[in-house]
Amino acid sequence: MSAAATALRMRGISKTFPGVKALSSVNLTVEFGRVHAIVGENGAGKSTLMKVLSGTYLPTTGTTEIAGVEVRMRKPADAQRLGIRMVHQELNLVPDLSVAENVYLGRMPRRWGLADKAAMLRETAVILDELGATIDPKARLGDLSISQQQLVEIAKAYAAAPRIIVLDEPTSSLSEHETAALFRILRKMKQQGIAIIYISHRVKEVLEIADDVTILRDGSMIDTRPADGITVAEMIRLMVGREVTNVFPKTPSEIGAPVLKVVALGDSYNFRNVNFEVRKGEILGLTGLVGAGRTELAKAVFGLARATEGRIEVDGKPVVIGSPAAAVRAGIAYVPEDRKDEGIVPSLSVRENISLPVLRKLSRFGRVSMTADRRLADKYTKEFSIMPPDPERRIGLLSGGNQQKAVLSKWLSADPSVLLLDEPTRGVDVGAKAEIHRIIGELVAGGMAVVMISSELPEVLGVCDRVIVMRDGHASAPVDRAALSEEKIMALATGEEAA
Repeated sequence: MSAAATALRMRGISKTFPGVKALSSVNLTVEFGRVHAIVGENGAGKSTLMKVLSGTYLPTTGTTEIAGVEVRMRKPADAQRLGIRMVHQELNLVPDLSVAENVYLGRMPRRWGLADKAAMLRETAVILDELGATIDPKARLGDLSISQQQLVEIAKAYAAAPRIIVLDEPTSSLSEHETAALFRILRKMKQQGIAIIYISHRVKEVLEIADDVTILRDGSMIDTRPADGITVAEMIRLMVGREVTNVFPKTPSEIGAPVLKVVALGDSYNFRNVNFEVRKGEILGLTGLVGAGRTELAKAVFGLARATEGRIEVDGKPVVIGSPAAAVRAGIAYVPEDRKDEGIVPSLSVRENISLPVLRKLSRFGRVSMTADRRLADKYTKEFSIMPPDPERRIGLLSGGNQQKAVLSKWLSADPSVLLLDEPTRGVDVGAKAEIHRIIGELVAGGMAVVMISSELPEVLGVCDRVIVMRDGHASAPVDRAALSEEKIMALATGEEAA
């Protein structure tokens, strides 16, 4: 490998925090014009290594070279000047600005010394079109779905003409269709000579897009190999240090009577005339392309958004759900897609997060019983193997997978009969993903009815009993498990097969 072909060389990178060694002598070499994937479980050190590269952290030991020249980045601006751009899993955008203003934040085109808004809108439209994103450059960012915002984050990095681009879980909110569009852009970046560092827990897509793969575990580099020389099973084994035989286990359950029924539900904008029912002991999948109306539908069922037509029934009786509190009273719980902003209160402990929906139940004479509160948190921490097993730990310090298990615990403490899950394994590693599916399987085996929204087709095919595909706000008839295939789902989602 010649120095000219080497975009990045990190040697002996270690990073120690008080009481914790996050990285231990990690070496990483990335070439221009190649996609280099970094994989590992949550807590393996991937994010810490990228924060060293981006100038957010100074390494305790080790050196970094960009295009053969040793550099020392003390702040993110140093990395950006060197042509390094980050696309974070947790979005780094301004909700009250337009899409175009976010894409060109701090770099607005100028003409005769003044901001050239027309050029900014025009160039943003071109970039979004290349990404396959049907997003209005003039739209307010905060009005977009989380998946659309993720595409804007990617467009922002691409517009900066980077030499090295780092994508952290870029497809966590994207459907198969949007992921394919992103991969086309990444291949175009490769042709332009850009070095791409790709972080993902989705092993299948890593092997599809990556040229090289580096595996991290417990802060150490386990191996670096060409992607075409490693199998899915082998990569998972290297990531977790053990065999994970079934990431999407299907737990047998007895399917009973309908628990939740949605009849001709619509909000006059995002979805219309949606009909479905989910039965006791059943996992009903809800999938489709980004913007199809899946999340908006779930929020309307949970009372977070207003339905303007149709009705909802629970156990055969019509219910009026005008708020989340009314939904909880009716036996409905909702685990949102955006874990960081809607699922947890990062500054509170695991215990405080778990007990939030049931504080009234835990109270006597207006005071929360700390004994009952701790007992509840201890129960779920042990039952769901939340790590570290400390209910008093601030939840914002936990990995994504452990945060998600705590969010599940929070809503299960309300004892619902219907559980709405919106992208339940978004941004979690393969080990935590299998654990979350085990928990869901146990819930339906115990008689719970589950509606699971997912953009990950292997997940949908692996665990769902029936699947509804949404397209442009309309829902297909349910497809039974025996008739499911990726091809059928994509045909329904894109309109190639009549929905």
